[in-house]
Amino acid sequence: MLFPECLRIADLGCSSGPNTLTVASKILDTIDLTCRCLNKKPPVFQVFLNDLPGNDFNTVFQSLPSFYEKLEKQKGAKFGPCFITGMPGSFYGRLFPPNSMHIIHSSYSLQWLSQRKVIRMRHGIPHVPCYIRQCQGSDIFGYWTLASRV
Repeated sequence: MLFPECLRIADLGCSSGPNTLTVASKILDTIDLTCRCLNKKPPVFQVFLNDLPGNDFNTVFQSLPSFYEKLEKQKGAKFGPCFITGMPGSFYGRLFPPNSMHIIHSSYSLQWLSQRKVIRMRHGIPHVPCYIRQCQGSDIFGYWTLASRV
């Protein structure tokens, strides 16, 4: 089995502008291409868009019908289905049940970890020791465990 029956994706710090669904779209494109190359059926997708509760998720939700139409036009009826939901909350706490996500993306969330004193300056360059240690390992949970101790 290449992918699980339902592939769950989270975009942390997604915002609510015109680029909100860009990351999800790129991930879906990559998985679709992989499935086509391997002649496999794509999984069902469940995408969680996360941002702080002040984010205007209504704007995001209003853009979903055109996103779904574009998805079907580009990929055909055999692709998907794709379910998109908003997940308001801070990533400082738990957002999802353990072992429930397959892909977690964050373009801008790491910068906010400075609020937890994770990012240190070394010779004027941001130095993130927990993140560096995590990259040498293989699991994201190790990173979050280290980050929560700082």
